Amino acid sequence: MSRIDEICKKRQQAHQKLLSADSRVYRAFLDMEAAAYGDGALAKKHKELIAVGISVVTDCESCMQWHIKQAAKAGATKQELLEAVEVGIEMGGGRATVSARFALEVMENVFGG
Repeated sequence: MSRIDEICKKRQQAHQKLLSADSRVYRAFLDMEAAAYGDGALAKKHKELIAVGISVVTDCESCMQWHIKQAAKAGATKQELLEAVEVGIEMGGGRATVSARFALEVMENVFGG
């Protein structure tokens, strides 16, 4: 199982556990997520691209995997995703280049080599 697949599996398991536990806080978080990423003045695609850049800066691999996949599902191209990663690199400096490597790996997983 690849690192990306493992991240997805662990996120799905945690998601199911929190739903099974009837976590009010987690359900509120999911509602907030739906509100934050729904189309508004900014389209979902653009919001997901913003999240990709933030994920690179914060070095959150699970976030990168999720938001890259969601951005692609919302119509983002590989080039748009690369530019979002590049904005994250600029905002995060040298440390963010390490995160960017993982983001590029996820992009290859989503779009193919």
